Amino acid sequence: MKICVLPGDGIGPEITREAVRVLQALVPQAEVEEALLGGIAVDTTGSPYPDATRALARAADAVLLGAVGGPKWDNLPREQRPERGLLGIRQDLGLFANLRPAILYKELANASSLKPELVAGLDILIVRELTGDIYFGQPRGVEMRDGQRFGFNTMHYNEGEIRRIGRVAFEAARKRGKRLCSVDKMNVLETTQLWRDVMNELAPEYPDVTLSHMLVDNCAMQLVREPRQFDVIVTGNLFGDILSDEAAMLTGSIGMLPSASLDERNKGLFEPSHGSAPDIAGKNVANPLATILSVAMMLRYTFNLETEAARIEAAVQKVLAQGLRTADIAEGGTRTIGTTEMGDAVLAAL
Repeated sequence: MKICVLPGDGIGPEITREAVRVLQALVPQAEVEEALLGGIAVDTTGSPYPDATRALARAADAVLLGAVGGPKWDNLPREQRPERGLLGIRQDLGLFANLRPAILYKELANASSLKPELVAGLDILIVRELTGDIYFGQPRGVEMRDGQRFGFNTMHYNEGEIRRIGRVAFEAARKRGKRLCSVDKMNVLETTQLWRDVMNELAPEYPDVTLSHMLVDNCAMQLVREPRQFDVIVTGNLFGDILSDEAAMLTGSIGMLPSASLDERNKGLFEPSHGSAPDIAGKNVANPLATILSVAMMLRYTFNLETEAARIEAAVQKVLAQGLRTADIAEGGTRTIGTTEMGDAVLAAL
């Protein structure tokens, strides 16, 4: 097991350190090697995705990422910004399927911005296509037209890309509640009319899964109105980026949610759903649980180590039941601890 660890920027080094401790406690034979990605890579090499990182990531069985970005690099040329490193590694490794669970732990029911009775037992999986859509479409840019600046981006999918992510979503729904909601904007965008058509063509191959469709604006509303109606949601890159963050906040803290980005052979990049939070970097207050849970997803999806993955998830549940919290999820009657202490608590629970 060769793991490429990319701590990244901001709180990334702190949270990945705790996740690696958990990984090595459970799987001591794992070979872990670090590399640079994002802002720290720009500062060190001039590139957000250096050649050395590319070589290590390609050779690894899986990649564990902390977080990238921060206001420090906002004024750089676009091709040098940290986020270009993240888009680059996704494209380079062919990581087309992003799986983001939104699970509300019962101990955190009061942390949600919605009433507990609306979110109790919440368990949604959002499957987002990750290498197409408007984020990668060409042509794109800003140029002068008729004496003024003109910005343009291109949204496109081919049916093979849609079919590929559709199969991932149908298979995921088959292992869960057997309900799949495909989200599009077919009433306005031809690209997403094709999306809906291809999803309907796939459906007969999965007769045990109920397929439904929803326009993206309605889905955004329904996630707040009645989130438990959803089991698995599948959508494109742009819509998935927005909806997965919205779903994350239903759980009380984006600091609790892991994610997996997979290729066709289940090699993946695993990372927390949150950002780099540079304002709290180095203060030992960041929540490492999403990154620790990302390790669980790595063990499950890439290495088929279901027992070890379940042990990590059970340990996190136990720590929460003990009333231990980082600052982002703290509430009355709980004890607030730091990043390292939370890592210690998970290791003790294991």
